Amino acid sequence: MAGRLASQGVDLFLWNRTREKADILGRELGLPVAETLVDLAEENEVIFLNLFDSAAVRSVLQGEGGLLAGGLRGKLVIDNTTNHFTDAAEFHDLISSRGGSYLEAPVLGSVVPASQGKLTVLASGEKEAYDRALPYLEKLAGNIFYLEKPGLATKMNLVNNLILGSFMAAIAEAVALGEAAGVEKATVLDILAAGAGASGVLNAKKDKLLREDFSPQFQSALIYKDLHYLQDLAFQLRRPVFLAAAVKEMYAMTYSRGEEKLDFSALYRILKDGP
Repeated sequence: MAGRLASQGVDLFLWNRTREKADILGRELGLPVAETLVDLAEENEVIFLNLFDSAAVRSVLQGEGGLLAGGLRGKLVIDNTTNHFTDAAEFHDLISSRGGSYLEAPVLGSVVPASQGKLTVLASGEKEAYDRALPYLEKLAGNIFYLEKPGLATKMNLVNNLILGSFMAAIAEAVALGEAAGVEKATVLDILAAGAGASGVLNAKKDKLLREDFSPQFQSALIYKDLHYLQDLAFQLRRPVFLAAAVKEMYAMTYSRGEEKLDFSALYRILKDGP
């Protein structure tokens, strides 16, 4: 996403909780790296957050030397993190209480659509914040849905990720089962792509499954976290989520193998190996 914004003429400063990662990206893109979050807040009117979870967002905002320490009055924070819905609501209040604006803007899609400006963005927040963020979001996304009410974008993102995680789990299980039945993996994938498995998920992960290259585009740990957040949402709504519960536990298996940081398509390898 940083590369896409830079390619579209946006002047960026980078920061990462792991300084080495920021330095590497800075060298790759030819962009400056802010020394601290306070510097970042003081030097920029618009700040994108793209973090692992709500705990990470909270630490970046409220931790020692965090963004709030630098002052956010008049600043716009665009948060692309998939947050817990209760935390997202708190972040709106927290930043507005300090005179800033917060736009909850989780994204659908991963590395390839991000680099092409073809993500889907779900946005919630004040209309003024949305209008201010829109020129940047349009450089990142082919589809933008403004849901306005705080929390709705995050909740809908979790609902979408139920489909994402379930599709990937079903594809992984089908490929492993097809191979076990005696069909070559490439043929299984071609048949699924021509039949009931045809989907954006299979299109995105077909090559990874074929080559068993599970370098992360979207970690298993992330979909596991998102499905856990979704279960919390279902609990709040007093609604059952049968599939989400089963699929979440499938991704839990990646932790026992130390593979949770691999791409979530690596679930295929676990299912292929069997219990």
